[in-house]
Amino acid sequence: MINPHGSDKLNPLFVMDAGEREALANEAKSLPAITVCSAAAANAVMLGSGYFNPLTGYMNLADSLAVAEKMKTANGLFFPVPVVNVVPDASAIQGAKQIALKDPNVDGNPIIAVMTVEAIEEATDDQMKFMTEKIYRTDDMDHPGVNAFNTVGKTFISGPIKVLNFSYFETEFPETFRTAWQIREEIAELGWEKVVAFQTRNPMHRAHEELCRMAYNALNADGILIHMLLGKLKKGDIPADVRDAAIRKMAELYFPPKTVAITGYGYDMLYAGPREAVLHALFRQNCGCTHLIVGRDHAGVGDYYGGFDAQTIFDEEVPAGAMEIEIFKADHTAWSKKRGEVIMMRDAPDHTKDDWVFLSGTKVREMLAAGQSLPVEFSRPEVAAILMKYYQGEANK
Repeated sequence: MINPHGSDKLNPLFVMDAGEREALANEAKSLPAITVCSAAAANAVMLGSGYFNPLTGYMNLADSLAVAEKMKTANGLFFPVPVVNVVPDASAIQGAKQIALKDPNVDGNPIIAVMTVEAIEEATDDQMKFMTEKIYRTDDMDHPGVNAFNTVGKTFISGPIKVLNFSYFETEFPETFRTAWQIREEIAELGWEKVVAFQTRNPMHRAHEELCRMAYNALNADGILIHMLLGKLKKGDIPADVRDAAIRKMAELYFPPKTVAITGYGYDMLYAGPREAVLHALFRQNCGCTHLIVGRDHAGVGDYYGGFDAQTIFDEEVPAGAMEIEIFKADHTAWSKKRGEVIMMRDAPDHTKDDWVFLSGTKVREMLAAGQSLPVEFSRPEVAAILMKYYQGEANK
């Protein structure tokens, strides 16, 4: 199986031993505590799960600046985005060597991790602007990722952590949430060697389904990992439980048994386009995948990124040998009326706009809310039925 990023063996930061975990949780109750932001809590989940291998905790300001500038920490470890714990005020933990991190996303704010504090540093406005522009390629506060990064404070708390739980992901998505090591175990049990991953924060329509099939066949892969983001999204995105049901129905009906693994991970979407595409590749390497599908406007939002910036970053900015995982580059995919099948648009230079079955997200939402069936060329009927139930419920609120 492919090695994880940066080490021969995956090193998740979750405290595996139940007795040790219980003892640490009890000890944490007496430690100085701070409630972290949603992004920092999600970072703890990802560190605990092994997706951020080989990191041992939150980055300091120097590493964050270096990663933002050149995708390498100060000591040269390749990493595409800073992994940080940023707060508006750290006065409650000043002088503490060990602190408890409280989860903002669960009622009662339970302790999600215990942290050894190595540094507490205040970023300047110029440093925040520099990191924002490098990571997101914009400092527009209308960009959801930019807004999230710049509204949680400027105080960076860095140091190693020990993770006690996986926030709400394990309890709300017990059939779907999986750590990186659990996925590696499943891939090994299935006997897969070549595994292609598909990242999604949306339900999968015919084009997404066929894209997975195209990559699977082109690479002669053993299996497909459909890996959905379960964390915080922007307003208007479909909730994870609805996406999960729709994707499971699609895989159940339209893929052969034991060719698709449907899983999810606990992270908040950054909408960082090219940088997030590289991060997505790193995640999938850590969970044992050999290939990641990167399509048009991968991890993008609005018009902030060029259609294929998330592909060219791997050629132009990711150093050779930085990661072992390979990229399957995909074009926009849709149903061709001329050919009677889903194909990539780059493979049909003779097509005009009218030769494709293509619906905007707005049109899809309007049709589903009105109880109108989507074209079978666009969406499987069984998938559309699940989405229609959700949108009609939203329309009647």
